[in-house]
Amino acid sequence: QDAGIYELTMGATGQKVKGRYTYVYVFEDGEWKISQHHSSVMPEGTKPQAITEEEVKNLFQLWNSALATLDPDAVARRYAKKAVFLPTVSDVPRTDYDLIKHYFEDFLKKK
Repeated sequence: QDAGIYELTMGATGQKVKGRYTYVYVFEDGEWKISQHHSSVMPEGTKPQAITEEEVKNLFQLWNSALATLDPDAVARRYAKKAVFLPTVSDVPRTDYDLIKHYFEDFLKKK
């Protein structure tokens, strides 16, 4: 695995953009290959709030409890307005409430 922060310069405008990345690798056919790759712009202008490990665990439980209701709306409401959701059983990124809810409508039918 590899994760970090980078800065790139946009060729057309020269604008500098900070981003973050993660890679997960697998050894396949005699060489290392990327199996998962995430790259996104840093959330500029937002100040993180302090959070404890216990609070993080509780947030996961809130999401998991919403999932257990089998209500796509309850699950979708756990995501921020500008969330980026990369689903487990879809290769389509979900970037707003309606797209996230639609994913869970289909996902929860699969049980």
